[in-house]
Amino acid sequence: MSFDADAITDRRRLKRRLFFWRFAAVVAVAVAILAAIGTTRFHHTQIARVEITGIITDDRDMQKLLKELGDDRAVKAVILSIDSPGGTTTGAEALYIGVRQLAAKKPVVATLGTVAASGGYIAALSADHIVARGNTLTGSIGVLFEWPQFAGLMEKLGIEVQSVKSAPLKAEPAPYHKPSPEALAATRDLVVSSYDWFLGLVQERRKLDAATAKKLGDGRVYTGWQAVQNKLVDEIGGEDEAVKWLTTMRKVPTGLPVEDWAPEREDEGYGSFAGQAAGTALAAGIEALAGKTLQTKRLTLDGLTSVWHPDAR
Repeated sequence: MSFDADAITDRRRLKRRLFFWRFAAVVAVAVAILAAIGTTRFHHTQIARVEITGIITDDRDMQKLLKELGDDRAVKAVILSIDSPGGTTTGAEALYIGVRQLAAKKPVVATLGTVAASGGYIAALSADHIVARGNTLTGSIGVLFEWPQFAGLMEKLGIEVQSVKSAPLKAEPAPYHKPSPEALAATRDLVVSSYDWFLGLVQERRKLDAATAKKLGDGRVYTGWQAVQNKLVDEIGGEDEAVKWLTTMRKVPTGLPVEDWAPEREDEGYGSFAGQAAGTALAAGIEALAGKTLQTKRLTLDGLTSVWHPDAR
């Protein structure tokens, strides 16, 4: 009897061990699946909406998102919702290239909001079709290089900056002295080189002859209505018109939902929606307290810029 009792006890222990390891294996698989879900986007068939707002800079996260959109079979088309005065020329260039690579895989249409000027218009040029509101401000085709000039003030204060250069054009133009004619000429060459690139995009993407592109590219901004008349924009409207163009001209299935896509920032991680919302609100509050405006943000841009803002003088 004792032998039977011991055997039964051993069997029960073995069953409990087997149950524990089986349960542990199931838990491990479930954790792995949840982890995969947390780091992978799963989407139903849709049209993706990507917002391009504020100052445009060279944004690796945005470039990664554009590539992801191109590879996602559930995304049948992309709407670029643009509300930007522009930014750096390199940032606009990187964004343009990223969108054109995306457009090689699926149709892309741009909708222009309050302003889509300078680098913002370069972003619009990357799309296959451009839709603007009648009162959208767009255009501002041109490139800008600015620097402060303190020479007069320094002279009044009796301040002088000495420098030893390897060549006369090193670190020119500088804010501490009036630029030489050679420094101004070299700087203008930089601006003209980037401007020619911008103008070439306008001519190529909008199917304009060189003379017309040059005439329109004098730096001025246009309303949406003026832009349509000058063939810088395709039609007046909003997202409904953009979706209609996609379904009628590019045969995208009708009735697809339009879903927001945004770059995943490295400092955001995969936290809760509430945590991300709180972080966004906190950042906005700090920015407001710091008094950051579009004008002060412009001063942080290095190098050549393609940005529009009305003269505050």
